[in-house]
Amino acid sequence: MRNPKWHRDEIILALDLYFRTKPGNISAKNPEVVKLSKILNKLPIHDVFVVNNEFRNPNGVSLKMSNFLAIDPGYPGKGMVSYSKLDAEVFEEFVDSKELLHKLALKIRNAVGNSNLLIQLSKIEDDIEAGYKTKEGSILYKLHKYRERNSAIVKKKKNKYFRENGKLECEVCGFNFNEIYGDLGNGYIECHHKIALSQLDVEAITELDDLALVCANCHRMLHRNMSFMDIRDLKLIVEGTK
Repeated sequence: MRNPKWHRDEIILALDLYFRTKPGNISAKNPEVVKLSKILNKLPIHDVFVVNNEFRNPNGVSLKMSNFLAIDPGYPGKGMVSYSKLDAEVFEEFVDSKELLHKLALKIRNAVGNSNLLIQLSKIEDDIEAGYKTKEGSILYKLHKYRERNSAIVKKKKNKYFRENGKLECEVCGFNFNEIYGDLGNGYIECHHKIALSQLDVEAITELDDLALVCANCHRMLHRNMSFMDIRDLKLIVEGTK
């Protein structure tokens, strides 16, 4: 069985290590490469879990890092020329944003280091391919969705909003499911985690102020480009169309 193509999250982790490694130290024997290989084998991002000695092993990780040598204009040699289009895209995206790249890589690593959280994230479907766009990668996206689905805190958020406003309505456009659908829509509203993906901390506890109540349409729009879209941005767009 052929190993699956490298996912964006995996490339982010490999590129981060590449920028922190001297070209002469890119080797399957490098302890950091070995450590990354173990992390990659734990990522819950592939549809089919691969179990074989070749899947993201240290040799494969070092080869992927060598691919970046061929893309890196600062490297005098040729490197491995078999890099993918996605390799080049991720490299160009972060070559001038290494601090952001390292921050994202650390957050992904932290998620992998939490076994209980990892089990929960593995249950979250990845619908980025359905039209959502995020530069940060699916692990952080799944963490975001996991925070949105915490039923206990979502219930507290709804109760608090209802006590203060006497109704449940979208905080972006004002849509009220109960007004439109009657009893069928009574008590229904979706919940959005306002913290940007790049700012999410694995260990942080979700607070009520981190959440916003939104209708299904606004929720989907907030997810379309989570690198910069927030409640205020979308509200301005909606108000401009009225």
